[in-house]
Amino acid sequence: MNQDLHKSSCPLLRKGCGGCQLLAMPYPEQLARKQSFARRLLEKWGPVQPIVGMEDPWRYRCKVTASFTTDPRQGLVCGLYVQGSRRVLPATTCPLQDRRAEQAIQAVLQAARECRYTAFDPARRTGLLRHVQVRQGLFTGQQMVTVVTGPDILPGSRRFAARVRELCPGLTTLVQNVNPRPTGMVLGEKCRILFGAGYIEDTLCGLRFRISPVSFYQVNPRQTQRLYELAIREANLTGKETVLDAYCGTGTIGLAAAGQARQVLGVELNAAAVRDAQANARRNHIQNARFVCADAGAYLNRLAGEHIAPDTVFLDPPRSGSTPEFLAALGRLAPPRVVYISCDPATQARDIALLAREGYRMIRAIPVDMFPHTEHVETVCLLSKLNAKQHIEINLDMDELDLTDAEKKATYQEIKDYVLEHSGLKVSSLYIAQVKQKCGIIERENYNKPKSEDAKQPQCPPDKEKAIKEALTHFGMI
Repeated sequence: MNQDLHKSSCPLLRKGCGGCQLLAMPYPEQLARKQSFARRLLEKWGPVQPIVGMEDPWRYRCKVTASFTTDPRQGLVCGLYVQGSRRVLPATTCPLQDRRAEQAIQAVLQAARECRYTAFDPARRTGLLRHVQVRQGLFTGQQMVTVVTGPDILPGSRRFAARVRELCPGLTTLVQNVNPRPTGMVLGEKCRILFGAGYIEDTLCGLRFRISPVSFYQVNPRQTQRLYELAIREANLTGKETVLDAYCGTGTIGLAAAGQARQVLGVELNAAAVRDAQANARRNHIQNARFVCADAGAYLNRLAGEHIAPDTVFLDPPRSGSTPEFLAALGRLAPPRVVYISCDPATQARDIALLAREGYRMIRAIPVDMFPHTEHVETVCLLSKLNAKQHIEINLDMDELDLTDAEKKATYQEIKDYVLEHSGLKVSSLYIAQVKQKCGIIERENYNKPKSEDAKQPQCPPDKEKAIKEALTHFGMI
């Protein structure tokens, strides 16, 4: 596909799909834009190296999700959400999705229509199908399809499974996931295997990893491999180090580094992910790695209390970044090298400012384009602990920590979209401004004042206030 594909070539974008914000921009210009963004946020702490782009920035998504709805003319359809809403845009193709995954979605839709399945309505709690999610092993070719239903029962499941297999011969496993909750989350907690083992495997950095319906696994495996190789290279391991993999998930980074370290300790709060990490270690016959289920900050404090000091820490937190508690504990533990991987340079820059107070300096940052044609960019930062004898105290004011300017972390529309997606609630700019003020975020002058002195403003209800605070936390604003 031509790298200069214009937005007019993608009908979904013209109809309201907001997934590819930069699709109209030639790919070299996208890379330059992301490079500039990373430099603007991180260069005050150290040099930012050239961004690592993709040779072919198309069809890279190996995880694809589509949602079901009822169309007055076509009946049951599935597709992507229109930006900023819960309205489904019927479509089974996208220039970023793996073609085999798209074929699987088309097979599920056809089989569902033949079985006379209907779309689930969370408000009325009627109907059956909510979503279909496909996970594709890029390097193994294995394929898992997860059909998400509202009700627990899938009528005629054997007939449905047989028809999907017939229409999609390359299918490895088919799973039903049950999610009856009125939430924006795609998957529920209960899974039922309809065909196959209920998981697939893929290879990454020479290791084999199991991927279940609820496992976290990067959507762009080709760039993920380059990202992890960069991170391990920056760690400069010699085989003698104790490595801590914080927020380790299913253990991908720690296990990839285990062959170059004396031992690896992984910590993760999600119990299911820890079980996957332990299973992945056994699967790859790695005996010098162990994983514990614990809060990362509390675990670091425990290590400090036991005088166990890792030589290197890999840090890969969620988009909201790490926490002050974790970073303070990391400072007390004082590992000589920290490799910080982030999917949001803004929260990463905030955390690096806090690590500077703990005596760390950034050696360099390397941006990686994990999601071409979108605004997102991943960054790998190497930080080194200053020599204690040469340590210089750094006093940072609130502006340097970017707290008083927190409203720039996310726009009002992004906050509204997040709240709608995760809680189903619609919130106004006024309510967002009120919650921001409660949280100590300074607003622009007169932003939420009434037009007259006597006018009374509606106050944000408790349920919406809670949802807005969750969004502000997600964006690293509080």
